[in-house]
Amino acid sequence: MPQALATANFPIPSAIGSLDAYISAVHAIPVLSVEDEQALARRYRDDDDLGAARELVMSHLRFVVHVARGYNGYGLPLGDLIQEGNIGLMKAVKRFDPDVGVRLVSFAVHWIRAEMHEFILRNWRIVKVATTKAQRKLFFNLRKSKTRLGWLNAEEVKAVAADLNVSEREVMEMESRLSGRDIGFDMSADEDDGHAPPAPAAYLVAQEDDPSMAYERADSEADQMQLLREGLRSLDQRSRDIIKRRWLDADNKVTLQELADEYGVSAERIRQVEANALKKMKALFAA
Repeated sequence: MPQALATANFPIPSAIGSLDAYISAVHAIPVLSVEDEQALARRYRDDDDLGAARELVMSHLRFVVHVARGYNGYGLPLGDLIQEGNIGLMKAVKRFDPDVGVRLVSFAVHWIRAEMHEFILRNWRIVKVATTKAQRKLFFNLRKSKTRLGWLNAEEVKAVAADLNVSEREVMEMESRLSGRDIGFDMSADEDDGHAPPAPAAYLVAQEDDPSMAYERADSEADQMQLLREGLRSLDQRSRDIIKRRWLDADNKVTLQELADEYGVSAERIRQVEANALKKMKALFAA
């Protein structure tokens, strides 16, 4: 979308200050005739006339309001839905081809709804309920397909799945998501309600009775690991290799005889080197 079109001086609910005033203002804008719409669309397409684009957008703002009202049931502010729909309208105007032979309103409805759908999916719940294409289709169509409150029965699930060309399992999974609600992790839905159920954090098993003891132990373990590294660095290469392979390599420990054969000395000599290295390292821990 050209930057100039995106930032053109279109009326928006937040700028007018009152949603009712905005709706009244856009309904006062005259609807274009077929001839005027075609002429404006060609001026914008052929001459990049932003004034023509602005007239096309302005004359269809009332239609965006009409579409937005159809999504009132999602509990999101109508003004926000209208503003998202206006973005879709501007995208539609940019792509509209007057030579195809359809009215702009028929072409734009898909772009307007697409922007509103994206906004609803981003804001309806903290946790996203629809990410795949099939889930998005289910999210918006399942609500329309339900003829009553409450869970769908087996026949209704089968009918919805056939109508939307998805599996019955996907229908039941989306119905479960739609029936759920967001819950604060570390507080109840209403902190002031003394009868509210415990927050999910209350069900976590405490691994430590005293957090200070857990911190002290972790700090001590970190210090010991640092001393171990320093102790290994203080050894000569052969002693370091013997200690690592005899004591630190839990998956592939070697025997004294294996090391003796590798270094060409006796097993007793390897034991002496090992004992001296351990004694040297223990001195660091005792300091």
